[in-house]
Amino acid sequence: MRVSRSARRGARTATALLVGAVVAAGCGPSGTSAGPGSSTLVAYTGQSGDYQVNFNPYAPTNIGGTGTIFQTLFFYNVVRDTEPAPRLGTGFAWNADGTRLSITLRDGVTWSDGRKFTAADVVFTLDMISKHKGMNSSGYAGRAEAVDDKHVVVTFDRPSFADGPAILGRTYIVPAHKWKDIADPAVTVVEDPVGTGPYLLEEFKPQAFTLKANPGYWGGEPAVKKVRYLALSGNQAGAAALKAGQIDWQTGPVPDLEDVAENYPGYRAVVTPVNQIALVTCSSAALGCRGPQTDPAVRQAIYHAIDRAQVNALAFENTGSDISPSFLLPRRDGALISDKLRDRTAPMKPDPAKAQQLLESAGYTKGPDGIHARNGEPVSLTLSVVAGWTDYITAADTMAQQLQRAGIKVTLQQVSWNEFVDARDRGNYQVIVDSLYQGPAPDPYYLYNYFYSTAQTAEVGAKPGPNVSRFSDPRVDQALDALKLLDPTDTAARQPHLETIQTRVEQAMPYIPVLTQGTISVYHDAKFTGWPTENDLYAFPAVWASPDNAEVLVRLKPTGK
Repeated sequence: MRVSRSARRGARTATALLVGAVVAAGCGPSGTSAGPGSSTLVAYTGQSGDYQVNFNPYAPTNIGGTGTIFQTLFFYNVVRDTEPAPRLGTGFAWNADGTRLSITLRDGVTWSDGRKFTAADVVFTLDMISKHKGMNSSGYAGRAEAVDDKHVVVTFDRPSFADGPAILGRTYIVPAHKWKDIADPAVTVVEDPVGTGPYLLEEFKPQAFTLKANPGYWGGEPAVKKVRYLALSGNQAGAAALKAGQIDWQTGPVPDLEDVAENYPGYRAVVTPVNQIALVTCSSAALGCRGPQTDPAVRQAIYHAIDRAQVNALAFENTGSDISPSFLLPRRDGALISDKLRDRTAPMKPDPAKAQQLLESAGYTKGPDGIHARNGEPVSLTLSVVAGWTDYITAADTMAQQLQRAGIKVTLQQVSWNEFVDARDRGNYQVIVDSLYQGPAPDPYYLYNYFYSTAQTAEVGAKPGPNVSRFSDPRVDQALDALKLLDPTDTAARQPHLETIQTRVEQAMPYIPVLTQGTISVYHDAKFTGWPTENDLYAFPAVWASPDNAEVLVRLKPTGK
C-alpha cells in the first residue's frame, strides 16, 4: 500500500465530460466492456469533476472502498429493523450492565496482500480511532484487548450499549501491519488500499476508478467482476448517460421519475426516505463562526420563510417528505417525537409574518432595500452548494429567492466537492446545503450524537467530527450521556432524554430542516438481478451509501444481457 502523507485538498479541476466519454470510460486497459453481456457494473455516485485519489475509509475526502475494500464486523440495516448480519465478526455479546462487549471473529480471513486477519487488527483499529478525534465520530471510549486471534473484548468504564452498533457496524477494520506507521490516519491519503472485502482496486484515473472482484474473498468471489465508478460534470450528465444505457446504477435526480420504465427501458427506480436535507449553519460565535446565521433568531426566521412545498416540486420532483424540526424521522420514529415541540413537522408553506416577527423581536428592522439589518449590519448570507448537484442547486436557488422575499439576502455560491468539504470542516462558511445521515442502527440517538454533541465539534479552523455546525449545549450533552448509559430497548427510560434533545434542537436550530429526502436510486434491472426493492430493502440502495453498496454488489448476478 503506497501512502501519500499529503492531504491533497486543493481545488479540483472540473471536467465537463461528454456523455460519449462514458462509453470510453466503460472500457479499461484490459479490454473489459460495460456493454451488454458484460459482468462490469458502471456506477455514478454524483461525483462532479475529477476524482482525487483517496481510499482512506476515515478521511473526509474518501472516494470509495468502504464496505467493498475495507469491511466492518457486522452489517446493520438502517432502513429496516433486523438483526445485524455477520461480516468480519460472527458473534457478539454484552455483559449485563453494558460495560463489556465480547466479539468473536471470522476464521480463515486474509488481507488482500496475503497476510492473515486477526484480532490484533481489530484492536489496532479501535485504538487508532480512540487516539484521533477526527476519526471518532461515535465518541468511542472503550479499551480493546485481543484474547486470542479470534476473540476481542472491549471494556468501558460505564454502561455503553449505544456504542455497540458504531463499533460493530461502522468501524472499518484496517490492517495493522500497513497502518501502524501512519502519523495522521484521519487525513492521510491511501492510494493502494489493502482490505478484506469482496473487491480490490484495479485502476485509478481522475475520470474513473475500477474495482475488481477479490478471488480470495472469504465470502466467495462476487459474480459482478468489475465495478467502474465514473466522474461526470454533474447530475445532468449522469441522467443523460443513464438515458443512453451507459450507467447501471445511479443515485440522484432523474427527469420524469414516474416514467422510469418507459423512459429508461430495462431500468427500475426505488425511492427511500432516510437522509434529511438541511441548511447547515456555522452557528456558534463562541467557537469562531461569523455572520448573521450565528443568531438563533435569524435561523428561526429562515425556517419559517422556506416554502418547502415549492422546493420539493421544483428540485425533487415531489419525492421529499415531511421533516421534523427534532430531526427524528416521522415514519420511523413517529412514536418518539415529543408533544412539547412547537411543530411536530416543519410547515410545508412559508409564514412570512412569523419570520418578520422573529427578526423584529431580535432588533432587526427592514431597510429601504427590503433587507433586514441590525446595528447597520444587513442579514446577508452566502449559501454554498456543490457544483453539479443540480437538485441541491435548484433547491438552494429556490430558497434564496424565498428568503429574499422575507428580507434575508442570500448569495448562492457553487464550489467543487473538495472545496465544499474543506470549508465545511474548517468552519469557513456561513450556510451550506447538505443532509444529515442516520447512524449505524435505526435509532435517533446516533444522529444526535453525530451532529449535536460537543464532543463531535471543534473551533473554527480545527477539524471537527460530524458536528460541523459547531453547536454546543450542556443540556444536550447531558441527555446524550444519559442515553448512552441506557439499554436501547428501555424506551420509557430513554424518552425524557430524547425529549430534552428534541426541544433544544428545535429552539437552537443549527441545522435548519428542509425536507426528508426521497433518495432516488435507478438501477439496470435487465442487466443484473438481485437489487433492493421497496418490498425487500435488505440495504439502503444508494450507490454512495456505505457499507450498504457492498451488500448490494455481492448479491447481484449478471443476466448476460
